[in-house]
Amino acid sequence: MATKGLTSKPHPAASYAEAVARIGALQAEDTAAVSPVSRLIFLTHGQQAERAIVFFHGYTSSPAQFRRLGEMFYELGYNVLIPRLPHHGLSDRLAPDHALLTAEELARLADEASDIALGLGEQVTVAGLSMGGVMAGWAAQERAEVSLAAPIAPGFGLYPLPARLARPFTHVTLRMPNVFRWWDPVLKDKAPDPGYGYPRYSTHALAQMLRLSAAVQAKAKHKAPATRNVLLVTNANDLSVDNRTAQRLVAAWQRAGAEHIRCYEFPAGLGLPHDLIDPAEPLQQTDVVYPVLVELLQGH
Repeated sequence: MATKGLTSKPHPAASYAEAVARIGALQAEDTAAVSPVSRLIFLTHGQQAERAIVFFHGYTSSPAQFRRLGEMFYELGYNVLIPRLPHHGLSDRLAPDHALLTAEELARLADEASDIALGLGEQVTVAGLSMGGVMAGWAAQERAEVSLAAPIAPGFGLYPLPARLARPFTHVTLRMPNVFRWWDPVLKDKAPDPGYGYPRYSTHALAQMLRLSAAVQAKAKHKAPATRNVLLVTNANDLSVDNRTAQRLVAAWQRAGAEHIRCYEFPAGLGLPHDLIDPAEPLQQTDVVYPVLVELLQGH
């Protein structure tokens, strides 16, 4: 399974003005096919702030997933960037485009968003959920300029797929034709959800997420994360991603010399869903989750 080429090519924004211009280039990718509620979110105080934060949303979701949490950080003085992942946020929720997603596209966006954020804030935090959590983990491994990287319920592995089968699963899946499956195989596109995500997932897209995960894990075996501070947030009730793979990644980073890694796990007793971020998600408990995340993400 090829993971070469998934390394950073840093080009930090030299100023706030340059950062805003580069955000404009990302916004230009939000064509008429993209739902108005699913476009890039940029919350700015009009100049470089002491702190900036980037949030990467999860697979099949959109920037709207992080809007409320982003607004909370904006109110705390942060400049906030929530980019749209490639092939996401289309008004046609049954569009097949997300099957085209690649690990290279995810790495490029994580690189570009990190570059942009360096013009938005003197200190930069990069966080993400699920697939976005893998992107935050990639940024942790690759970007020394980032002050804090925080994978949240990251999809470094899939539950209940055993870790030893992740690589062969990825290899075989990408050699076979893509298959779309319903997140809810009973209700299908009628399942209750926030209304802007995709009700189906692509086997190829999940395999590409695992490719990016494999690249991070491979480098972690011999190199500590470039980011000085790392925060891993997991959900003990998660039935979508494999927390053990994320924990093994942290252990590998520590063996490689990382000293500033914190881990926090939401207890299983809370019964939190995998998407513990989106206020519109059924079974959500943002009144419990958000205060914890705000405290953790400010605490570096």
